[in-house]
Amino acid sequence: MTSGGNIDVNYKNKKRYNNAKYPIRQPLFFVWLIWVLSKIMLIGKKYKVEKINMEGLKPPYMVLSNHMHFIDFELAAMATYPHRVNNVVALDGFHGRPWLMELIGCIGTRKFTSDFSLVKSIYKVLRRGDVLCMYPEARYSPCGITSYMPDSLGMLVKRCKVPVVAIVHRGNYLHTPFWNFRKKRKVPFHTTATKILTAEEIANMSADEINTAIREVLTYDEYAYQKENGILITEKYRAEGLHKILYQCPHCLAESKMSSQGAQIFCTECGKHWTLGEDGTLSANEGETEFERIPDWFLWEREQVKAQIERGEYSFEDEVDVYSQPRCWKFDHLGKAKISHDAELGFLLEGEYRGEIYRIHRAPLDINSLHVEYDWCRVKPFDCFDISTENDSFFCYPTQQNVITKLGFATEIIYERSAAQLKQSRSDKKRTASAAKE
Repeated sequence: MTSGGNIDVNYKNKKRYNNAKYPIRQPLFFVWLIWVLSKIMLIGKKYKVEKINMEGLKPPYMVLSNHMHFIDFELAAMATYPHRVNNVVALDGFHGRPWLMELIGCIGTRKFTSDFSLVKSIYKVLRRGDVLCMYPEARYSPCGITSYMPDSLGMLVKRCKVPVVAIVHRGNYLHTPFWNFRKKRKVPFHTTATKILTAEEIANMSADEINTAIREVLTYDEYAYQKENGILITEKYRAEGLHKILYQCPHCLAESKMSSQGAQIFCTECGKHWTLGEDGTLSANEGETEFERIPDWFLWEREQVKAQIERGEYSFEDEVDVYSQPRCWKFDHLGKAKISHDAELGFLLEGEYRGEIYRIHRAPLDINSLHVEYDWCRVKPFDCFDISTENDSFFCYPTQQNVITKLGFATEIIYERSAAQLKQSRSDKKRTASAAKE
């Protein structure tokens, strides 16, 4: 039994991955090798890596980067060369190769958990005079705009007391959108690495001010970038997979009935079709074009979920096929389980493995965002989401189709709502205590 009423999976004395161990210092040979391999992997692609306000900057410093695809790591390596870098990497990225990931200095962590060992590792890297690189969105951008970043980021930066560099990638999402990463598009990459805060500036700023500065620089919009730079995506399959993030029809409001093919996205419930133009603009084949921009449609869906939660109408229940990752060499198939999610309880995953019951509960304030994957090929090529604890990760393949984007919205909204309620409660108690003293 663990805290919060959890009952861990009994793996029969198999050791779990120890993400509390300190990362090794990246060998100088690997700094050069990673740079060379990154150059090789970028052959045939048009890219530019630009350094701004970086003159004379030496480690230790912290790099914060937006996140769109794996190619982000290659471009970030070019931007930080020749300095030693320890990258924070989700533990599923260690699958089948933990020894290699550790050897090149990666720090493994489980997504959207309170990982205090990660904070210790970050301090360790910076104290020994190296570069710490992390991706505060902690997942690929679903629709090419800035994703959720936690408020705790500002406090972490303040405590680290080192300069901050912001790496912003542009074009990476357009080249390989999260909802169809198997089919690439001919789009140039432009990466900027900018020193945005000095250690002295950080010392005189509050955590909230630091958060504001970081979010301002890391705010991006790939579709606006496409328009401003006249980038045309001519591939005929450019809309395939788009229904995975645009799951609700704005015409008939049906959920999970959207589909896509070629340059078309359409609702199988009411039959309405939209075409994704070469310039990234949506247009209805007939009638009103509700949203010309993909991010606008995406954010409208989020507001729909928020309204459901506020009305007390949101809940989710399903049977899921579960694969866990207590270690890094393999995923354990736990079989079928029941999962539920609502604004009061949060997530509850209940199943049985080898004749013993397990129960994983993540309360609303335990998980501030959700790790989702579309056509995730590491286990089987279907949509899934991951519920992690501090020592295990549960990749859940739902029976219901095209629901994980909405689950991601609901997780963030419920966390924000619960955090606001907790803050208000604490404020009310302080006022009550102050009034009592008077």
